[in-house]
Amino acid sequence: MKFELFTRVALKEDLANYKLCRGDVATIVEHHPVKNGEDGYSLEVFNAVGETISVITVAESQIEPLMSNEVLHVRILESA
Repeated sequence: MKFELFTRVALKEDLANYKLCRGDVATIVEHHPVKNGEDGYSLEVFNAVGETISVITVAESQIEPLMSNEVLHVRILESA
């Protein structure tokens, strides 16, 4: 599935290196097409007040679209 730039998506899995969890919401800021492989996306992750906490690159299979029957949730981001 191709995602449009600036679309909000959810992570499909935990990303322990970034202290991010499945279900965390991020915004697509760049698409990285691959000819013979899986496309990637750069995501910007924000905290609850809108400050950028991370910009990461993931494979397309690691994200999913947000659905109208889902509810956003706030959690504490563990420190290093």
